[in-house]
Amino acid sequence: MHSMTNTAIAETKEGIRPVLSISQECAAVHPVWKTSILFTLVTVVLLGIVYPLAVTGIATILFPRKAAGSLVLKNGQVIGSELLAQSFTSDRYFHPRPSAAGTNGYDATSSGGSNLAQSNGKLVQRIQSDIDKLQALNPGKPVPIDMVTTSASGLDPDITPENAYYQASRVAKARNVDEGKIHALIAQQTAGRDFGFLGESRVNVLMLNLALDQIAK
Repeated sequence: MHSMTNTAIAETKEGIRPVLSISQECAAVHPVWKTSILFTLVTVVLLGIVYPLAVTGIATILFPRKAAGSLVLKNGQVIGSELLAQSFTSDRYFHPRPSAAGTNGYDATSSGGSNLAQSNGKLVQRIQSDIDKLQALNPGKPVPIDMVTTSASGLDPDITPENAYYQASRVAKARNVDEGKIHALIAQQTAGRDFGFLGESRVNVLMLNLALDQIAK
């Protein structure tokens, strides 16, 4: 009579082969779990800590201003960022795109769009109301689409050149400045496509308004 062992014997067409017992199978599976856990921990450390710190450090050295948020200073005080839209309501300044970020818009801590569908009556009514107000200022001129629609973030710092030129007459009148000077300033502040083919031409509203204050002096 043969003694029992931890390994069973199975007979197949290829011959007799050993079959692992339950305890041996568990022992074989255990290294898989151990490897998975270790891999997860290593991945978290490398990609969640080491990589972000390395990229941030390199960016701080090579592009210190951009890494700090592209902050804009005036008289030594931070007045905004080139990357975030802020509200301008005076006729003396260019206005950014409408914003649905936060309760009153332009809330940098609550970035987001309205999430209203094109068929939503509230959205249609708001857009039509804005169009009517704008057309009253420039009768007969088509209203640029970005003057009445929000961006996905609600914090788009740029407007199209067409948007800026549409507002030029209002700004010139409010400041008692020749409109030709305003047009020249817009052209000066217009940035072209990145690398000549990416994106569209754009005007940064904050930087345009800062330049606007300079010509008024």
